[in-house]
Amino acid sequence: MRKNEEDQTAILVRCGTGVVLGGAAALLVSLAVLLLASVAISRGALGEGLLYQVTVAGCVLGSFAGGLLAVRRCGARALIVGLCTGGVLFLLLLTVGVLLFDAHSVEQGGIGLACGCLCGGAAAGLLGSGKKKSVKKKRRK
Repeated sequence: MRKNEEDQTAILVRCGTGVVLGGAAALLVSLAVLLLASVAISRGALGEGLLYQVTVAGCVLGSFAGGLLAVRRCGARALIVGLCTGGVLFLLLLTVGVLLFDAHSVEQGGIGLACGCLCGGAAAGLLGSGKKKSVKKKRRK
């Protein structure tokens, strides 16, 4: 085995840890966005009719931030890692909703939340890979 090769289990553990940490960070960011939105609604800056849209936007922003963290930690297969981070965020939101509010978020507009989480994670996977493609110079004849 070469020096620069990692064991497959070490890569899997590193990516799995990155996805879980990214999901936790995504939850914190989405809760912070929702806290700011609730302050804006209580002050009258936002209407109450925009509550669902703001919730989905918070999921997208949180999933994007957590996905960037996970992609940078993992370093490979950025799109899959970003999508998994979005899935972890959705499962965390679903778990919190069931435990604290006795409501299933899938029944109350959870499809939009799932799409928002997955889209934010996919965007992080596409934009956060950090690999710069080499540009080959054309030779003049």
